[in-house]
Amino acid sequence: MHQPLAWNSDIRSGRTKRCTVTTILMKIIPTFVHGVLDYIMGIALLLAPNLFGFADVGGAAVMVPRIVGVVILLQSIMTAYELGVVKVLPMKVHLMNDYVVSIFLAVSPWLFGFADNRTNVWLPHVVVGIAILGTTLMTKTAAPVAATR
Repeated sequence: MHQPLAWNSDIRSGRTKRCTVTTILMKIIPTFVHGVLDYIMGIALLLAPNLFGFADVGGAAVMVPRIVGVVILLQSIMTAYELGVVKVLPMKVHLMNDYVVSIFLAVSPWLFGFADNRTNVWLPHVVVGIAILGTTLMTKTAAPVAATR
């Protein structure tokens, strides 16, 4: 059995709870802010090949950020948080998808073989992937109850 990293006392309830890696990482980003970042990042990824000047390269280098951008936007529209429209996707599932998408985006230059291209072709994938991963790690796992309706 794994040993807990530390034990913390919850002063309000008087109970002792296990402190895990997840609780050590500060969940400081509210779901509303995460939602704003989702929409900004989705649009930025759609435009990334043109913004960073690698639209002419074609192939996976161009298609990966555009597909990921569409996935992020569709997921945001469907998430049960303040900026969701349809609100059918739980926030925890949204965050799990963000973990997968962020790692996929960060490793895509090597996965699809365009890491040997100019730096402006592969570096945005890595930087944005790591940024999404960091944001996801720091996002609260539940939206306020009123936001999920």
